[in-house]
Amino acid sequence: SETLSSHGIDYLKSFPELNDYTVLAADGHFIDHACHTEKGRNGKVYAAGFIYTLNLRNGLLRPFSLITNGTRRHQEIPVLRDELKRENRTKNSTQKCLYVYDKAVTDYAFWNNQIEHGNLMISVLKENSVATFVESIHFDTSHELNTGIESYSTYENNGIRFSIVNYRDPETKKLHRFITTLPGSINPGTIAMLYFKRWTIEKAFNNSKSNLKETKAWSSDNNSLKNQMRLTAMSYNLLRTVEELSKIQDPELIHPSDKKYTEDLEKRQQAAKKRGGFVNPLFFNERIARISSYTIRAVQNAIMIGKSLSSFINALVAKLVPRVNQIGEH
Repeated sequence: SETLSSHGIDYLKSFPELNDYTVLAADGHFIDHACHTEKGRNGKVYAAGFIYTLNLRNGLLRPFSLITNGTRRHQEIPVLRDELKRENRTKNSTQKCLYVYDKAVTDYAFWNNQIEHGNLMISVLKENSVATFVESIHFDTSHELNTGIESYSTYENNGIRFSIVNYRDPETKKLHRFITTLPGSINPGTIAMLYFKRWTIEKAFNNSKSNLKETKAWSSDNNSLKNQMRLTAMSYNLLRTVEELSKIQDPELIHPSDKKYTEDLEKRQQAAKKRGGFVNPLFFNERIARISSYTIRAVQNAIMIGKSLSSFINALVAKLVPRVNQIGEH
């Protein structure tokens, strides 16, 4: 983390209002159980499960909690709540931690209680949610951050207040509704964009399964599984750090995946204009990309043959390409 921040790597720099927050995308991740996992009382064996968090500022992965070793089916949200309660015993409540999770995490009473511990959340609003409108929250409609925001309001459920953001994608015209316990001083567009960035953690899981071949539990022993989580995260973070460092060696060059992403955005922009819409300009900001297969192979080979850090960083830099002139306006 310090290595990346010292080199100015900050994927949330477009959102200075979040400088005081640790912003984490969180999700459950399941893999095949170990071969010798004992069957549960019902005679069945399930997938082994974990919860990881991904820091949306630097892209680093953290093992959060073990869900199950596969001997029984277990929902991840109760595990998340229990782990947060444990961490609260030693956590400094002035340290603000924002969790971005899918709609299963919504629990009004729990997250209302977490505010005093410095834990906040963003999620997508459940379609069957019951809440009473309290008041509208003022926001700057002319600010680029708030592109697509239709409303920002305080709602209430059984005496517990929270905020709801209505965001209409200017490209697809689809309405998205988000719920958060963040204070009303945070731009609603920031809340919407953070939820879209949550999908970055799925790229990390894809790297883990497809490239690192972490598709099966090493053991049914809980301590062994926790160690598997730690080593998986350590391996991922090494690869992430190497790729990020290679990308900043020459400011005139970018990673091929970033070039492709920008070109795809430009195609979407042209198509959206024909329909009378546009791509939200915030999508043109830097984003945490999936670690490339080339980087992973290069690091693996460097470890096996004892190649120096500088030499294989240079090999990664050689794969970079010139920047694309972005259009981005609407």
